[in-house]
Amino acid sequence: MTTAHDKLRGLPAARRAVLAGLRFTSLRLRLVVVFGLVALTAAVSASGIAYWLNREAVLTRAQEAALKDFRQQMQTRVGALPPHPSQEELQAAAGQMANSSQRYSVLLVAEKKDGGRIVGYSDLDAFTLAEVPDSLQEAVAKKQPLTSGNDASHHLYWQRTVADGTPYLVGGATVIGGGPTGYMLKSLEPEAKDLSSLGWSLAIATALALIGSALLAQAAATTVLKPVHRLGVAARRLGEGKLDTRLRVSGTDELADLSRTFNRTAENLEKKVADMSARDEASRRFVADMSHELRTPLTAITAVTEVLEEELDAETGSVDPMIEPAVRLVVSETRRLNDLVENLMEVTRFDAGTARLVLDDVDIADQITACIDARAWLDAVELDAERGITARLDPRRLDVILANLIGNALKHGGSPVKVSVRLADARLLISVRDHGPGIPEDVLPHVFDRFYKASASRPRSEGSGLGLSIALENAHIHGGDISAANCPEGGAVFTLWLPCESDGDGDGGRDSEDTVGCTEGGQA
Repeated sequence: MTTAHDKLRGLPAARRAVLAGLRFTSLRLRLVVVFGLVALTAAVSASGIAYWLNREAVLTRAQEAALKDFRQQMQTRVGALPPHPSQEELQAAAGQMANSSQRYSVLLVAEKKDGGRIVGYSDLDAFTLAEVPDSLQEAVAKKQPLTSGNDASHHLYWQRTVADGTPYLVGGATVIGGGPTGYMLKSLEPEAKDLSSLGWSLAIATALALIGSALLAQAAATTVLKPVHRLGVAARRLGEGKLDTRLRVSGTDELADLSRTFNRTAENLEKKVADMSARDEASRRFVADMSHELRTPLTAITAVTEVLEEELDAETGSVDPMIEPAVRLVVSETRRLNDLVENLMEVTRFDAGTARLVLDDVDIADQITACIDARAWLDAVELDAERGITARLDPRRLDVILANLIGNALKHGGSPVKVSVRLADARLLISVRDHGPGIPEDVLPHVFDRFYKASASRPRSEGSGLGLSIALENAHIHGGDISAANCPEGGAVFTLWLPCESDGDGDGGRDSEDTVGCTEGGQA
């Protein structure tokens, strides 16, 4: 499954940088937003609590002062009136009460002797009995029972109202013992203006706090993300193989601990890779030295075995028939050992990166025919290739590839073996198919592994176990590849593909000026 990271790696470097910058900016933005939300929540909560406390304090202070003054005025002004005052007396008392320092309107209601009702106004245009809520009138007029906890039959009641957008305080009380009922109306507009100014001030303070928190969040995000960005760059450099990458560490916080951990990890990784490289180099050098050392005695042994083989094939019969099987075994094993040494030397060249291409224009059909003929496989191999398909490649390495693929098909598959050549999608395709039982599914992923044996019960075979891996390395050095699969009709098929045009270095140390090209001619 292709992941988002794999897709990002497939993009050009410029687009990767832009996307990485967007991700970095989004993280910064998230930090700023979180800081801002926290600051906004704190500022709004503090402003709301402050506004609510100040509002209650302002309104309560204004309300208590007005009601206290009204109570005193009711006791001194209204309490001095007779039980059934005249209209003029009520009007004069209302005007005197309205002249107090609290500046409220007054309405006095009294009963006539004949049962009628008279009303005195301090401000007829501003305050009438219609302005007093019915619920407040009922509460003021209701007589309370006297108990041990209540020594008055009437109490002072108040209520806040809003008319035309202006808040008011309405209060009312009845003179105890019988007498007029008084109502007061005080505008709370000055307090409302003060509270509105306070609200705007708190809103401005909240906005300034939000801006300040955004700036602080930006600075904090920069402080936090800069080490994270440096860590990401260092991790990418480490992933690119620059194992000497280290971070500069300062401070004692968690990011500093993370940087120290990264440096220790990079140092340990560099040591382990250096140790592994040293051991790998020592192993390659050992194999190369061993192969070179073996070549000298093998040359002598090979010469002796060739003499013995000639004696075996001679008509004189000079070799004792009793030792003939042993001589033939020595000859066979010597050849096998010689092939193994040559393969080991070839592998060490690939591992050391010293293998090079010697390019030439090669007719593919002629090259395959020469490979088959040199190994006496003409009767067992069928060739399907047009004449005139020419490729610029290393003929010796192509011969090695073909010999290993065809020889493997003849040894482990079944005759006839068919070799097909075609050009497709700017690639040269050479397929080698046999008619054997095919390759087990659990073996397919390992057929190109070095020294891999399909059967653990038969660890030793005539081959060295390096042929297919060497063929694959030779394909890679040309810039191509080899795949193995089973045909639905039966048998296994190995497909070699080589690019018809390729520039630059190939795997395994191909020279930069070398190119592989293909041309297609007509039938011969």
